[in-house]
Amino acid sequence: MYLNCKTFFSFRYGTFTTEELVKAAAALGVTSLALTNINNTCDVWDFVQYCQTHRIKPIVGAEIRNEDQLMYILLAANNKGLAWINRFISSYLIEKRPFPPGPVEEQFFADSRDGFVIYPFGAKLLQALLPNEKIGIRPDELNKLYGLRLEGPTDKLVLLQPVTFQDSVHYNVHRLLRAIDHNILLSRLRPGQTALPNETFIPPLQLMGSFQAYPFIITNTFRLIDSCGVSMDYAADKNKKNFSASKKDDMQLLKKLAYDGLQRRYGKSNLLASQRVDKELGIIDQMFFNAYFLITWDIIRYAQSRGFYHVGRGSGANSIVAYCLGITDVDPIELDLYFERFLNPQRSSPPDFDIDFSWKDRDEVIDYVFKRHGQEYVALLGMYSTFQYNAIIRELGKVFGLPKEEIDELAEKGYYNGASRQENFQKKKEGDRIHQLILQYGKLIQDFPNHLSIHPGGMLISEEPIYTYTATHLPPKNFHTTQIDMFIAENIGLFKLDILSQRGLGHIKDCIELIRENKQVSINIHEIEKFKQDPRVKNQIRTVNTIGCFYIESPAMRHLLKKLECDDYLTLVAASSIIRPGVGRSGMMQ
Repeated sequence: MYLNCKTFFSFRYGTFTTEELVKAAAALGVTSLALTNINNTCDVWDFVQYCQTHRIKPIVGAEIRNEDQLMYILLAANNKGLAWINRFISSYLIEKRPFPPGPVEEQFFADSRDGFVIYPFGAKLLQALLPNEKIGIRPDELNKLYGLRLEGPTDKLVLLQPVTFQDSVHYNVHRLLRAIDHNILLSRLRPGQTALPNETFIPPLQLMGSFQAYPFIITNTFRLIDSCGVSMDYAADKNKKNFSASKKDDMQLLKKLAYDGLQRRYGKSNLLASQRVDKELGIIDQMFFNAYFLITWDIIRYAQSRGFYHVGRGSGANSIVAYCLGITDVDPIELDLYFERFLNPQRSSPPDFDIDFSWKDRDEVIDYVFKRHGQEYVALLGMYSTFQYNAIIRELGKVFGLPKEEIDELAEKGYYNGASRQENFQKKKEGDRIHQLILQYGKLIQDFPNHLSIHPGGMLISEEPIYTYTATHLPPKNFHTTQIDMFIAENIGLFKLDILSQRGLGHIKDCIELIRENKQVSINIHEIEKFKQDPRVKNQIRTVNTIGCFYIESPAMRHLLKKLECDDYLTLVAASSIIRPGVGRSGMMQ
């Protein structure tokens, strides 16, 4: 019966978190629930998992809107139907076209059993509907049925109770979000720009009681629910499985490349290095990461063929196979780095390579990955920009009509690093009702996703078409980007490859070209041994002259180097591993 539920991933519209929506349904004894966020499927897989935990049948789809106008609701009958919905949404978002009044025949579900379309009451005539098209009737629209002169029961009508917010307080939050979205004063909102105040969970018995004069509508609704369902094996690896023709071919190719690199890096008689290569190859094969290494090697090979510089870093630098393949230039034996930190059967979080390219070259490398593996299977990784304190104060200040000077004062003096500072400011402003409302509702909006964004460097390369798991959109970079973030991707078994940008590599390339022109000297930046022994490099590190040197140019690193009085390469690497950029769990850009 709840075929049209939204979370806060209906950006600037819904007020439930995904978990809150499912818990609220479970508390009412609901046994089936549909998630239909506006023009996206961002949190579908979290929703499915929460529903499984609470023994609720998950139904997934999307509510299709052109700005404020509700067009229809799409529901997936199975995983194939969900993939179609993802493609449908993506095609219009990417081409930046308005959605059609209804999915035209050539765009419709490949099989009518794959999904359903529910139109709002009055949008379509009953006689014009296809087999899997329905019309949704809300409880407050029942009186309109009298004018239809129904000649007996029809299978085209279903019960539709939208769920957008929790209660009257969150209805106010919803209205504030809508005013923010339209960039207008709260008082200027029109009825069509917001949801109706009754879009909350109505208890199932009360809902069915409203339709007691039309029992066939309840029957139709349950039949539709019984026809829908999706599944997900969260433990299964969904990345591209093979780089070459088969897993066996991948293993043999990786072994050949690793041994070629072993001879180049260590010579012919380094027993320790040879044993470690064999050990790592065994673990890589055991954990099905042959293709992952080969895909990364192929990207590096392409970049080198184009004369691009790269740096391989992160925990991938612990791998001697990565070192032999030229993915990294850090010798893990010399530095006593443990491969198990990168990849081992007990590790719960997925490993990844961090590959830096110059800002000038990165987009071409990304474009190569799309063309090499196919746009159907590749996408940049999405993320979500969230509402944080300063932005909330400024947005709500505008919605309530405060002058800019007053908003600036509230944002500056009300900004807090802890609760006590905010409480003090609230006491100071306790006589100002508008300020109190801004702070009160600001707390409720904080950390809500505000809009889709893009991960700084993550890419997904999947075995099945990417639409099997997510819809995509097209940011200004013009590369297809997922609507799921890295945490959802990892949860369902899609592990990212980081193609990052480091401005310093472009400067290095420019410097090398200038040296070649002016001094007729060619420098290979991958000849690490020469740099490690260069007394001038050691002197710069000892005197902490490291501005412009990635990893060791921050104030914290320079302070640490000064304390260490370091000029030794091994000490430097150890020091740089102490203070490293962290990654927040929220997955949301702040």
